[in-house]
Amino acid sequence: MATYADLPLPDDGQISRNIAHFARALRKAGLPIGPGRVIDAIRAVEAAGFTRREDFYWTLHACFVSRPEHRAVFAQIFRLYWRDPRYLEHMMSLMLPALRGVQQERQAQAAERRAAEALLDGAPRDLPEPPEGEAGPDETRIDIDASHTSSRDERLRTLDFEQMTTDEVAEAKRMLARLSLPVRPLPSRRLRADATGPRPDGRATLRAALRRGGEITELARRRPTTRWPNLVVLCDISGSMSQYSRLALHFVHAVANRKGQGWARVHAFTFGTRLTNITRHLRHRDVDAALAAAGAEAQDWSGGTRIGACLHAFNRDWSRRVLGQGAVVLMITDGLDRDDAGQLSREMERLHLSTRRLIWLNPLLRWDGFAPRAQGIRAMLPHVDSFRASHSIASLQALGDAIGDAGDTGEKARLMRQLGMDQTVGC
Repeated sequence: MATYADLPLPDDGQISRNIAHFARALRKAGLPIGPGRVIDAIRAVEAAGFTRREDFYWTLHACFVSRPEHRAVFAQIFRLYWRDPRYLEHMMSLMLPALRGVQQERQAQAAERRAAEALLDGAPRDLPEPPEGEAGPDETRIDIDASHTSSRDERLRTLDFEQMTTDEVAEAKRMLARLSLPVRPLPSRRLRADATGPRPDGRATLRAALRRGGEITELARRRPTTRWPNLVVLCDISGSMSQYSRLALHFVHAVANRKGQGWARVHAFTFGTRLTNITRHLRHRDVDAALAAAGAEAQDWSGGTRIGACLHAFNRDWSRRVLGQGAVVLMITDGLDRDDAGQLSREMERLHLSTRRLIWLNPLLRWDGFAPRAQGIRAMLPHVDSFRASHSIASLQALGDAIGDAGDTGEKARLMRQLGMDQTVGC
């Protein structure tokens, strides 16, 4: 939240022009702001007055912020633009390349780099002049051994989705499009003809003998066939999951449209306050068109969360259609649900009994001190096979290695010990 330290008002009093420039910075940072909202903000400030800084903050907040995930971006840009000029200098220093003996004294918080990038768009970012007496860049060549430093791609792999700038988000989407989610085939009870198969085929042997006058010259053989499972994705699109769910759906789109990685079919559902089937939208080859169509279909994007009710709708209407033949279910949610914990536990148990593996991806696992204190997490955790993080590209890459390992439980064992429960409960 922005602080309200008093600053002198500008002498020219061009508040309308400043509000318009402030709105442009918000739009560059990702807020959906058009000319209509700018006009409304100017009229609102004109009606509310400019006497108290706190009133001015909340007046602009009411006009420009329409989703919970935009609050942090608005607060940072407001502080940069209206409140603290020195803070803008600090954010500019974060965006300039520099050499330090250790890492940065303070990492940029969520939305800070995105806010600074929006305000500094087009602004010069010149490096400071070397101190007097030191050689300039044209006089001395400095060679730096970067053999033990991390590359930009390596840093981006481990960066939290919420901490990424707009350029980093675009690059992360390109990296997610190259990821795959391979799976091993499942043994089937159906058999196929094979001359070296382990099982004899009596019917085929007799048919061949009838063509030779009843003489059996060799035994026909057969072996079991294999089949590919379905992948079912249940993605939380509530306000607390907005940034993570968008990038997770980019990953799901890449899996759904990649040939040769094994899945028979990929089914995708979103849920917030209601369940929405977006499977047909993900069939579009263009990821932007696919997610735009999915966003238009899911009317509860960035809204509330009713996990238990949405799972009840899935188990009632869709489980028999998409969970047959050993399907694997990926549930992407933070588990923060305020509905009836008893219903949530029952629906999770029913879902788990209908699947071959149920894997829960939770971005809250990015915190080292994460503990299952929320009632929704406590109700869901016993009924999953594996509990893993989903806050970065590296965590989604690790999912590809773990999904074929039937013994992988992720962080479930540790958290179940914290709850004082047996790990096999619900399995």
